[in-house]
Amino acid sequence: MILTDYYNFGKLPEQKSKMRMDCIRSTKGYPVFEALRNKAGSLFVYFGDVPHSFGGDVKRRADKAITKTTNISSVFVPDVEKLLGYGDVRNTQDAILIVFNGTYSQMEIFVARGQKNNRMQLYNLLADGELDSEMDSLKKQAVTDLGTSNKGEAGE
Repeated sequence: MILTDYYNFGKLPEQKSKMRMDCIRSTKGYPVFEALRNKAGSLFVYFGDVPHSFGGDVKRRADKAITKTTNISSVFVPDVEKLLGYGDVRNTQDAILIVFNGTYSQMEIFVARGQKNNRMQLYNLLADGELDSEMDSLKKQAVTDLGTSNKGEAGE
């Protein structure tokens, strides 16, 4: 399998921040994301526009980013009609593939450890439906996140 981990984030109705997304379901195996949990065990990130303070090559500067105090990943969405994106996790060799819902209030993140240099090829496989069985397998392994209440499971 190319895809190794799964995290489903969504906007919960009780959250005041428009950019905050809480983890609803996950396989709970990716150390970078697990290290972001707070003392209560909750995992959340912010999804929004790339802050101007973030550096990067202007030719490939992303429009969106996943952050929590610092940049976790820039997010590239090559075709907005497909609601798919890709990126890589900062300071790792890992790629991520992202599936959004129609209102961008939920995002499913699939991690491909060690595949940073193949993120564009992985995005193409995702867009062509070639990773559907791997994605389904990871979703079946996911459990409801204990740090998140069951009320307001953003589209579940």
